[in-house]
Amino acid sequence: MPKGYWVSVYRTISDPEKLAAYNKLARLAVEAGGGRTVVRGGRVVAHDAGIAERTVLVEFDSFEQAVAARESPAYQEALAVLSDGVERDFRIVEGVD
Repeated sequence: MPKGYWVSVYRTISDPEKLAAYNKLARLAVEAGGGRTVVRGGRVVAHDAGIAERTVLVEFDSFEQAVAARESPAYQEALAVLSDGVERDFRIVEGVD
């Protein structure tokens, strides 16, 4: 079964305090949903239309598990705290088996 991944590329961070509060809640939601953070911040080299801002990659055992974790009440709470603190591109993608 292919793994599932959350891919978040932050375009702008307008409120670092909201992001910090989100990070605390999101970490708990990800762990409860069976996710493992593979990339969080760190060095970035962007090409083409890429943006060298914060990038996060979270791995789940399946695509369905990744979708369920995103829809969980715990993650919805994290999103409410984040609100308009960032602009990001968030995707759930299926890995190659």
